[in-house]
Amino acid sequence: MASVKDIITGLDVGTSMIRMVMASRLPDGRLKVIGAAETPAEGISRGSISSVEDAVSSISETIEKVERMTGIRVDKMVVGMSGTHLKTLNSKGVVAVAKANEQVEDSDIERALEVAESTTTMPNYEILHVLPINYNLDDQKGIKEPQGMSGVRLEVETQVVMALSSQVKNLTKCIYRTGVDIEYIVFSILATAEAVLTSKQKELGVAVVNIGASTTSLVVFEEGNIMHTAVLPVGAGHITNDLAIGLKTSVDTAEAVKIDHAQALSEGISKREEIDLHKYSDEEQKGSYVFKKDIAEISEARMDEVLNMVNDELKIIERNGKLPSGVILTGGGAKMPLSVDLAKEIFQLPVFLGLPSDKNFPIDKLNDPEYTTALGLVLWADKNIDYGSGFLSNFSAVGQSTDKMRKWFRGLWPSS
Repeated sequence: MASVKDIITGLDVGTSMIRMVMASRLPDGRLKVIGAAETPAEGISRGSISSVEDAVSSISETIEKVERMTGIRVDKMVVGMSGTHLKTLNSKGVVAVAKANEQVEDSDIERALEVAESTTTMPNYEILHVLPINYNLDDQKGIKEPQGMSGVRLEVETQVVMALSSQVKNLTKCIYRTGVDIEYIVFSILATAEAVLTSKQKELGVAVVNIGASTTSLVVFEEGNIMHTAVLPVGAGHITNDLAIGLKTSVDTAEAVKIDHAQALSEGISKREEIDLHKYSDEEQKGSYVFKKDIAEISEARMDEVLNMVNDELKIIERNGKLPSGVILTGGGAKMPLSVDLAKEIFQLPVFLGLPSDKNFPIDKLNDPEYTTALGLVLWADKNIDYGSGFLSNFSAVGQSTDKMRKWFRGLWPSS
């Protein structure tokens, strides 16, 4: 059995489901997924905690499922965070190269990132990540890795990801009340990208779109670096609500109808084909028929809105229609039939369903767009956290050191 220090656990706290993946690090450095579980989410709305008690119960149940599956106690986790409360801002940090020989070292890069971080502080917000877009060294522009290069003035252009302090505290409180420690809180879409993208895609230019229950997250890569991130306040749950209103039925019935009959394009569906709602709910009278064409048109209208909002974000950074590796759709909402076809029409780019780039899993459920974030959290941690020292091994990926975050988290422990 793997030792505890070789275990990495990722927790995806979604609006509709809580998902967890556990992996062990093999002696050759590879990861082996050994456990995965999910539980319906309670006490969570639009990615934010709305009831601590209910959220703790859902998270605890998920932890227990993984522990029973693996026989290993969960003592620490990397936790994903999303939601409309997250903000991203562009920032710059400029420092003088410290060494007399004018050679850029890691410490110079760290100082530049710290300057970029310090200039974007906002009341009631905590910084999760400081993501470098590119570096400028004197007159040399657009440098990816300035380590070892010679120069006097080092500038970094970054995107800073911030979360509302109250939501970070609420999420942290929920995790700690389950008796589990937090290694790091990660912007979920960054983790999702780790699961579904290859290095070549990141280099050429690609967007990952995660369509969740109540929010849709976006990250754009170019030349290997993160170029843009966003969280939009719409998701697949809005399709369910639209169907409930349009079909004059309950939300539960609408969800079941959506799973069976909704699709992102309504063209080609017969106007005469009907669906009996009584099949999905005894509360509906027998013979409560609705047209399948209406279901598809309602679904198409909302999915069209979601994808056009994403395209508007691409227009902001002037990358609409200009990403060679296209768009990767993932998350539960991406599973709706013909979503990829509709996305191709809107983005005018290659579009693919986002599945894990490594599909050799002993657990079948991981080969599903819904699990990409939980799996990605494990991959993100393996890539960015040096488990030998307990510090982040790639400072450029994150704005705050693990030690600093842990001290902040410890201050939220309930007093005994």
